[in-house]
Amino acid sequence: MVIEANTFKHIVAKPFAPNLGAEITGVDLSQTISEAEFSEIEAAFLAYQVLFFKDQKEIPPQVHIDLGKRFGPLHSHPAAPTMAAYPEIFEIHATRHSKVANGEFWHSDVSCDEEPPLGTMLQIHILPPCGGDTMFSNMYAAYDALSDAMKTFLDGLSATHASEHIYRGRYADRGQKDSDIAFPSASHPVVRTHPQTGRKALFVNRTFTTRIKELSEEESSAVLKMLFEHAESIQFQIRFRWSKNDVAFWDNRCCMHRAIWDYWPEERKGRRVTIKGDRPL
Repeated sequence: MVIEANTFKHIVAKPFAPNLGAEITGVDLSQTISEAEFSEIEAAFLAYQVLFFKDQKEIPPQVHIDLGKRFGPLHSHPAAPTMAAYPEIFEIHATRHSKVANGEFWHSDVSCDEEPPLGTMLQIHILPPCGGDTMFSNMYAAYDALSDAMKTFLDGLSATHASEHIYRGRYADRGQKDSDIAFPSASHPVVRTHPQTGRKALFVNRTFTTRIKELSEEESSAVLKMLFEHAESIQFQIRFRWSKNDVAFWDNRCCMHRAIWDYWPEERKGRRVTIKGDRPL
């Protein structure tokens, strides 16, 4: 059940939309937060799936890292370049010279890992004059909206999540060499159970998911096409418009996201830390 706005003592949580998300104010993430603030942020995170922290200052890199670590060990991206002197930080950066921008298609971060990330915490510091929004989609709601017959059919099915087709050469324009990288691939349940809330969520995405293992190639292609289109349905979505130094913190276990690259040749830049997750069940 969604927590109502303003029921916390140390932060203010305002629902972003009826289906997903909350805006959080009343806390300064550029400073070390108290245990009471952390506990309420964690509760809001589990309730709303994605949190948007407004009216923030720029978070120093080490403070950003330390905040992420309070939720668990940090995840290392298998292919992306990291920030100089801060290997835990993945710098998001798109310019007029970029060949691609991060997260252009619907996905759950690095779902190709054996233990995909729990969550991702991103702060944007440089924004285009307009555009550069990020969309999120509620995978609890996507699962709940399936028919009982489809839920029964999907129960017990597993899918391959691969990455080489996405990551090979992706960061070459930023000087990242990947000839010696072992690109991860993993098998995960099509429907996963969130380890903290106990709720079921659809866990396939068109970026990484390539095949349902128990079906023929033709059957898998048809079912995945249906599931991708269903998961990306507008009724499960929200669209977030960034302001400078906003922070978004999303739960990769139960929502997908997509960054809109509609601002070329303008620049967009930020820093993110990603919290390590566990094997989907």
